[in-house]
Amino acid sequence: MEMLRQILSRENLHQAYKHVKRNRGSSGVDGMSLDHLKAHLANNWSALQDDISEGRYLPQAILGVYIPKDNGKKRLLGIPTVVDRLLQQAVSQVLTPIFEEGFQQHSYGFRPYRNAHQAIKQAQQNINEGYQYIVDIDLQNFFDEVEHDLLLQLIYRKVKCEKTLRLIRKWLKSPILLNGTLAKRKKGVPQGSPLSPLLSNIVLNELDKELEKKRTPICALCG
Repeated sequence: MEMLRQILSRENLHQAYKHVKRNRGSSGVDGMSLDHLKAHLANNWSALQDDISEGRYLPQAILGVYIPKDNGKKRLLGIPTVVDRLLQQAVSQVLTPIFEEGFQQHSYGFRPYRNAHQAIKQAQQNINEGYQYIVDIDLQNFFDEVEHDLLLQLIYRKVKCEKTLRLIRKWLKSPILLNGTLAKRKKGVPQGSPLSPLLSNIVLNELDKELEKKRTPICALCG
């Protein structure tokens, strides 16, 4: 419960609000824009906070949108409502420091103060140290294939707050509205949510650790 209080604290939510506003983004299934989020929270926050604290909160469905990729294929984005984006960002801000300390040094994707330029610099250093072969590993449809039970087990190792875990599970199980049809989701971490980068890294860190056991110099950059 202590973690949930931290997530719902005024300071953490204010920071989350600024982050979500800065990132902009489209409306979700309810059509509410970021411009209306502040007024909505002012009128409904007390009831919303009670629902979250008592475990009654139910996220709305996510909006599925296909966007083109550089290779000519399409990528499925899952856009939560602006309220859910705010709450997910608030959760991410609390969980990120907890998991960051356990992530591998060579991992650069979707992490604070890390970027692709640093990954390239590390790769160049590996080459200068005498490594001559580069293997490009692409986890096909990774975001769409993440097993929810495995992910939740990995989160539970460090997060013992049942209500926080229950909230994350609800987001993972939220149905997706795609081309006017509502579909259940049994796996996958939808790209487009503020929480998905952290959740993805929690799973990918297990692969990083296995590769590190083999003493293989790698530069992990999920994108």
